[in-house]
This record gives sequence, structure tokens and C-alpha cells, in this order.
Amino acid sequence: MRDRTTVTDRLFLVAVLVKGLDGAVQLVGGIALAFLPPDAITRLAHAVVTRDLVGPPTGALAGHFEEAARHFAAGNRAFVVAYLLLHGAIKLVLVTALLREVLPVYPVAAAALGLFVLFEVLRAARTGSLVLPLLAALDVAIIVLVVKEYRELRRG
Repeated sequence: MRDRTTVTDRLFLVAVLVKGLDGAVQLVGGIALAFLPPDAITRLAHAVVTRDLVGPPTGALAGHFEEAARHFAAGNRAFVVAYLLLHGAIKLVLVTALLREVLPVYPVAAAALGLFVLFEVLRAARTGSLVLPLLAALDVAIIVLVVKEYRELRRG
């Protein structure tokens, strides 16, 4: 791996490492959720809300959190588990290739992140999620850094 000297080079490295960590957390979370019974999920969500870990128990964030847990327990489980496993695995593969500077993977990574952005925006519009648009914006910033890094590596 080449020496990271500019601010954008360092931002790229940090962004890729954060995506890698995010992918690992998603993969582990998907595995855990696959084996946890639905009632354990709702109990955990209730425990988080009642202990003010996501703001006041009657607040909007707490309400969204408990609602998401109820939807998950009521039947969105397979979708959520599949999404976390697939999303996490794809991220880890792409991050590993980007850190190794495998040039053909850069356009694939940008396209995959672009699909994630599209999915996040469409899902946010459908569900009213507050988090998905933020994740989409972060992914757009990472796409810009990936494209910039790709161009620099091709020049060098």
C-alpha cells in the first residue's frame, strides 16, 4: 500500500476502514439476529428505550427504535438478516480489495456503493427512516473518495 500523504488520501483510508468496521458489525449482527428469537429482540429494544439509551422513552427516536424492533419481530426478520449478511459480506470483500489497491475493484466498489445509496434512499422514502438518508449521504462521500483514489492510482 502506498504512503498516504494528502488529507484526501487519509480521508479515503479512514472511510474505507470505517466501512470495513461497519461491514464486520453488520455481518456479526446478521448472524446474531438469525439466531435470536423475536421476543428477545423486542425485550432488548424495550430495555434500551426504558433506560434512556436513545433519548427520552417517549421521544421520537425511542419510538422509531421500538417500532423497528416490532416490525422486525413481526416478519421483516428474513429481510433484515439477509440484508445485514449480504451488505456486510460485500463491504468486507470490497474493503479488503481497496486496501490492497486491486485496481479493477474500484469501479465495482463505486457501483456497489451506488446501488446501496439507491436502495437506502428508496427504503427511506418508503419507511420514513431517519437513519438511511444519513447512511446514503456517507456512502456518496465514500464513492467520491473511491473515484478520486482510483484516478490517482491509474495515473501513478
